[in-house]
Amino acid sequence: MNYQAELDRSFLALSHPVRRAIVERLVAGPATVGRASEGLGVSKPAVTKHLKVLEDAGVVSRTVAGRAHMLRLEPRPFHKASEWLDLHRSLWEAKFEAVERHLALTHEGQEVPE
Repeated sequence: MNYQAELDRSFLALSHPVRRAIVERLVAGPATVGRASEGLGVSKPAVTKHLKVLEDAGVVSRTVAGRAHMLRLEPRPFHKASEWLDLHRSLWEAKFEAVERHLALTHEGQEVPE
């Protein structure tokens, strides 16, 4: 899978509040499907669809032992997403700093070089 596709899947996995809630619950450790989706107010078929998105993104893995389906959080996709966010954060912070410098010079009545 290429880098951009992996990022797209990671961000898609976190784009819905139900999926974010499941991820947050799995931060504490592995859980059954029932425990991870308990009290979310969605049907079992909806939980299945949300888990498919999470699994397709590689964010969640599932192991089956008898009738129990255990979910585990897989942090690797989040590392790449975090790196991407860090890069863009630093780029935007540099742009905001340039704007602040420009505004400060303009406010002081100084001519701003183009």
